[in-house]
Amino acid sequence: MIIALGAAALALSCSKPAAPKTAPAVPVVAAAVVQKTMPVELRAIGNVLAYSTVSVLSQVEGTLTAIHFAEGQAVRKGDPLFTIDPRPFQLQLEQAQANLAKDQAQADNARRQADRYGELFKQQLASQDQYEQVKANADALAATARADQAAIDRAKLDLDYSDIRSPLDGITGKLLLHQGNLVKADDPDHPLIVINQIEPIYVAFSVPGNQLSTIQRYPLQKISVRAFASETGEPLGEGTLAFVDNTVDTTTGTIQLKAVFANGRHTLWPGRFVNVAMTLTTQANAVVVPAAAVQNGQTGSYVFVIKPDLTVELRPIVIDRTVGAEVVVQRGVAPGERVVTDGQLRLVAGTKIELPSSAPAATPAPRPESAK
Repeated sequence: MIIALGAAALALSCSKPAAPKTAPAVPVVAAAVVQKTMPVELRAIGNVLAYSTVSVLSQVEGTLTAIHFAEGQAVRKGDPLFTIDPRPFQLQLEQAQANLAKDQAQADNARRQADRYGELFKQQLASQDQYEQVKANADALAATARADQAAIDRAKLDLDYSDIRSPLDGITGKLLLHQGNLVKADDPDHPLIVINQIEPIYVAFSVPGNQLSTIQRYPLQKISVRAFASETGEPLGEGTLAFVDNTVDTTTGTIQLKAVFANGRHTLWPGRFVNVAMTLTTQANAVVVPAAAVQNGQTGSYVFVIKPDLTVELRPIVIDRTVGAEVVVQRGVAPGERVVTDGQLRLVAGTKIELPSSAPAATPAPRPESAK
């Protein structure tokens, strides 16, 4: 009997449930909440536009005999581009010069005769009709000489026009007419080349029309605009706002803006789409968290704040704006607190966490009134 009771007691002791195991700490990555100066900016998608575009036309008709550049080449104002066969214009100039020499000689002779008849008329040795006839002939020949001089000037101009030079600094496009072709004068349907000026260059973009009053608070030249590659986010340059359209598009509710960039490195190219950040002013002492720390739930945005005992607290926050990879927070966290930036999927309020060995422990900070 005693043996049976002892065996029963042993069985009961062996069947006693084990103590519950403590859940392992969840490894996470964290970052500090900081306070710093942040830009107040608007972001948009922009389109790069040439600062100016020129379709080069010939001002004279003739055969295209030479091309002095390569397609896509950078040219400076005054650089030679094309040569139209100058020989016909040279012949016209020589003919006009010969006509002037002949008519000028006749005009000089007629002027001398008019002077002589003028003296004879004063001495009453020639009639008034004779004098006026000689004088009219002299005036006509003088006018002919002036017309010859105008023909010379026109021939010189045409000869100059046979040498076509770049009207601006820019980049040449695709060659539209090749050597040996007959070029028509002032033919807008058949330009020889199109040149785009890209130093400086424009970036056009649109913002909501309700932002117009905010933009108008600041001088255009003091509003900074930055451009980034839409594919990689690489910075492409910084410029200033140069143009605000005079009307809001009633279809889209947006207003067109243009910024001008120096573009010395040619990172901006006409026709390219870029991301644009327009900085209106800066905000001092802004409370900032990494964008990776912000989570979205049914009740709004929140972050996991690391408490001194290495547990986390789910803290609702109110976001003011996002600037790149950072978020400006109106209320919910305080500078010095630490928030989880990676590993949130395994967290709930009160979860024990484990920080990388190189990361310092969370710095205790007073909880903001707005978060209580």
